[in-house]
Amino acid sequence: MTDKPVMEPLAIRSGEQTATSQAERIPFDAELDVRQLACPMPVLRCKKSLSTMSSGQVLRILATDKEAPKDFEVFCRQTGNELLSSAEQNGEFVFYLRRR
Repeated sequence: MTDKPVMEPLAIRSGEQTATSQAERIPFDAELDVRQLACPMPVLRCKKSLSTMSSGQVLRILATDKEAPKDFEVFCRQTGNELLSSAEQNGEFVFYLRRR
């Protein structure tokens, strides 16, 4: 975790996750916390975050909206960004998107 202040509910930080699962060891360049936000806000915040990133960089997204898996799948298909991973952990969703 960095020493930078976190703006809630939009929190972006640089780093790499430390999950123990081999499939979840995806390095990321920024993190977006949209937990407790409902559709369409998670996708809109994601779009804004991706606009500040370079092509090929990875955004990790934390969400709780039950529609988020479908929403991010459609978002990636429509925008050309790559959905690297989508998983649910204890009622929270974790997504990894690579910017086009």
